[in-house]
Amino acid sequence: MKQFLLFRTDRVGDFLLTLSLIKIIKINYPKSEITVIASKKNYNYIKTFNVVNKVILLNNNFFSKVKLILKLREIKYDAIIVHDGKKRSKFISYFLKFKKRIVCINNLIDTQLDIIKFVCKKINLNFSNECLDFMSDRHFNNSYIPFKNYVQLHFDEKWIYENYIKKYINIEPSEKDLINFINAIISKDKNLIITTGKFPSFKLQNILNKINGKKVKIFKNQSLQELENIVFNSDLLITCHGWISHIASSKKIKQIDIIDNQYPYDKWTSHFRNYNFLNRKSFDILSSEIIDLI
Repeated sequence: MKQFLLFRTDRVGDFLLTLSLIKIIKINYPKSEITVIASKKNYNYIKTFNVVNKVILLNNNFFSKVKLILKLREIKYDAIIVHDGKKRSKFISYFLKFKKRIVCINNLIDTQLDIIKFVCKKINLNFSNECLDFMSDRHFNNSYIPFKNYVQLHFDEKWIYENYIKKYINIEPSEKDLINFINAIISKDKNLIITTGKFPSFKLQNILNKINGKKVKIFKNQSLQELENIVFNSDLLITCHGWISHIASSKKIKQIDIIDNQYPYDKWTSHFRNYNFLNRKSFDILSSEIIDLI
């Protein structure tokens, strides 16, 4: 049985890229065993995937690193893939037993799919576009979703100026702007589900009594798996780029992705399907452009 060790000690969206690579490994070696070294940010989420046999949490201090090295040295891996490119991951992997070790390097040239193809070449895996369907084995429950046909607006901290990167263009709507935007969406004969991040905007609470509760539902404090369900059952996702963008692409859900042109998002989105993007700009212009794409 082939043994593969992958390092993904960063975030949820980054792991979803690794999930594409894991799918290729499983296509080539169905009985292989996959171990993923995770961070606190993605550990619990990775554990929900049956395709991953073992998930090990890396606590980022020297003692934990040494302890982890001693534990992992019990196995000689067919391949170790440092997919996150982190110094801590490279340090740990250097002391392990392996037939092949691949360190992925993020640069301004290669897309994430290019990097996956590079890994496949290094360890003699046949690349397959099936890797883009990395959520195909996921089981979903839509029993708590109130609509059959709906648009999902993921209104997280990236829409709120004070809660996001200050050098990015401010797209935060006023309460009036947000109400008008919601009404414009449902006027297109659409239902709307609004999901949030960890800290829902107070604006959503303030407009509850000013929107059509029969056609608009606001969900708060959703788990990552609950958000998966909502995306997978939607007709369209409107979001500022994040892990949820990868989820939509994996199921070919139409999406409108709001990005900032100061950052090379195409490195992460070149392989996306059914994908539309708009650059961040003042909300009055941005909202009009979004409505035109619905």
